[in-house]
Amino acid sequence: MKRREFIKVAGIGAAGAAIASPAIAQSSPEIKWRMTSSFPKSLDTIYGAAEVFSKAVAEATDNKFQIQVFAAGEIVPGLQALDAASNGTVEMAHTASYYYIGKDPTFAIGTAVPFGLNSRMQTAWLQVGGGGELFNEFLKPHNVVALLAGNTGCQMGGWFRKELKEPSDLSGLKMRIGGFAGRVLTKLGVVPQQVAGGDIYPSLEKGTIDAAEWVGPYDDEKLGFQKVAKYYYYPGWWEGGPALHNLINLPKWESLPAGYKSILKSASSLANETMQARYDAYNPPALKRLVASGTQLRPFTASIMDASLKAANEVYAETSATNANFKKLYEAMAAFRNDQYTWWQVAEYGFDSFQIRSRTRT
Repeated sequence: MKRREFIKVAGIGAAGAAIASPAIAQSSPEIKWRMTSSFPKSLDTIYGAAEVFSKAVAEATDNKFQIQVFAAGEIVPGLQALDAASNGTVEMAHTASYYYIGKDPTFAIGTAVPFGLNSRMQTAWLQVGGGGELFNEFLKPHNVVALLAGNTGCQMGGWFRKELKEPSDLSGLKMRIGGFAGRVLTKLGVVPQQVAGGDIYPSLEKGTIDAAEWVGPYDDEKLGFQKVAKYYYYPGWWEGGPALHNLINLPKWESLPAGYKSILKSASSLANETMQARYDAYNPPALKRLVASGTQLRPFTASIMDASLKAANEVYAETSATNANFKKLYEAMAAFRNDQYTWWQVAEYGFDSFQIRSRTRT
């Protein structure tokens, strides 16, 4: 009798499991996506952040959600990553939004603008300070949603074949420079060139361009710029804290279960943290190697910095006058920046300034 009751109960349990199983499967479906990167595989910092993201998603879902990463050019060229995600050629892209200012200058604010935010401020604004919501509101008509997924930290000012002393020395220079900074430098006589990362070295080597900026010592050394240009300038005032994003096709994003959306957000945050940490760790020894090999490290002169700031403010005023989206995001970002520096000048800058002066004594 007990045996018959046990079999009956067991049968009911099995039936219940059969009914419950589809609901569980629906909450954790097997999904395969493709991600196109705007960067070559040789840049293990930037391209590598997409790999960190993809691996984290797979591990968190027991490989049920797999995202295959493709380098620039494998599916679409690096500067077409947004379009590929927007039109559904791929489900998502890892890219810098300022590459797409030809569509709308507001795209620049998602990554970096001249004399904007440093990397921690950019993360704070996009994650907590309302910037992320404003940016995604702007992106909605472009059929993508953005998740913060990387930051290089403050970049270098780039490689030049000649020494720069006055703003007039910039006149006529053909310079590879991305984003909104090109419009600012145009006011100083620079002829900006939009060149993807993997194409910068041959362009500089052949003389198609006279100067180039990319990221910083670690990546620049890997790309070999020191072989074709002597002077290395700092700081990259146009990229105090450039953010990268995972741009996800909006219908694909909306179709995901809530749990998968949460995992994508967490994995993107891991990519953001990892990229910044790698640059912070890798740049100092790379800079030492570059200088030891003959690179001439130079600060932009005060006159060049002042002229650049003046030009930037003029461009902001001109753009805001004709573009409501840009005006809205720029004013929000600038207000956040000014409040941040009220704090930074008290503790962060005070601490860092003392540490820099005293580093040989500690």
